[in-house]
Amino acid sequence: MSITIEREFEEVDAENRWQPMYLEIRNQSHDYPHKVAKSLENRNRNRYRDVSPYDHSRVKLQNTENDYINASFVAIEEAQRNYILTQGPLPNTCCHFWLMVWQQKSKAVVMLNRIVEKDSVKCAQYWPTKEDQVMLFEETGFCVRLVSEDVKSYYTVHLLKLENIHTGETRIISHFHYTTWPDFGVPESPASFLNFLFKVRESGSLNAEHGPAVIHCSAGIGRSGTFSLVDTCLVLMEKRDDPFSVDIKQVLLNMRKYRMGLIQTPDQLRFSYMAVIEGAKFIMGDSNIQKRWKELSNEDDAPNHEHSPPHPIITGKYNGNRMGLEEDEKSDKINAELSTKMQDTMEESTESAVRKRYREDRKANTAQKVQQMKQRLSETERKRKRCCKYCQFGLNRGQD
Repeated sequence: MSITIEREFEEVDAENRWQPMYLEIRNQSHDYPHKVAKSLENRNRNRYRDVSPYDHSRVKLQNTENDYINASFVAIEEAQRNYILTQGPLPNTCCHFWLMVWQQKSKAVVMLNRIVEKDSVKCAQYWPTKEDQVMLFEETGFCVRLVSEDVKSYYTVHLLKLENIHTGETRIISHFHYTTWPDFGVPESPASFLNFLFKVRESGSLNAEHGPAVIHCSAGIGRSGTFSLVDTCLVLMEKRDDPFSVDIKQVLLNMRKYRMGLIQTPDQLRFSYMAVIEGAKFIMGDSNIQKRWKELSNEDDAPNHEHSPPHPIITGKYNGNRMGLEEDEKSDKINAELSTKMQDTMEESTESAVRKRYREDRKANTAQKVQQMKQRLSETERKRKRCCKYCQFGLNRGQD
């Protein structure tokens, strides 16, 4: 008899095998060509150098001179689920982001990060807030307006009107923003996460009759991978005669064929199991479970974004960020329990990846500042030219 998901979780948890299990998944994942992402002309369109879309599954922009965007189609045929997993837009790729949303006929954008986390810019502000209400992206011909905003304690739902300024056609896009999910971490509880996930589901945005929902965090692999994995597994459980025949590890390996590095930490893998097990209660007919998730999530409390939850231990090929003293101490403690060989492998991977992501964060910050300076200089130059034109016009009239 096949082992159930819950029993597998209990065994791995009891033996503290999440780290080895995560490394096993990473080692079993295949690497595919990603030459387009690495081309010279596309370097400034990638937030991180170690996170690239595969050539075979990358989203291609249509009717543009350069069709590249750091985004991947992730398709799970049995679940009839299609997602677009992408990085947090850069200042110079916000216009491409909205072009992609339009061309792929996406009904929703699911954002799982904040703009700034741990003093690093993780994403450009690509949608309008109450202060500006309208954003214009002339390069690709789109205008985005804020229609409404529903702020909860740990997530916010925006309704945005996306307009093609060339044709005048408009569409309403739902923007689901999880505001308290820490980088490389996990949500506070499966209940709060599932409450958010089912909010997205109930909108119909993930259904097959619409274009793929756009899911993103900063790199588009950790938090985005967790969201997509849990949703896919729950759909498969609903469709199968034996719900607990779903193999979470195998589903993740299948998803990694479309985008590299999905799920970035053992903690995210463990949390995915917890969320699937908890979500299964709804599938098995517990009619009150959604109400309990809502109550446990305290979604109607006032938001508090002053302090983000601490980051867990970082491991994996595609990880990286600054680690504080607390994280280093935890890492040392866990690594001490592993074999010497495992220690060397993980420490090397973590140290290298942390340096990479830190460098990439600094570069993204610098690039954003340079872009803003260029925009200000461009605007100043336009004003100067207009002023000179008017002065010349006045001078000519005086000569007449």
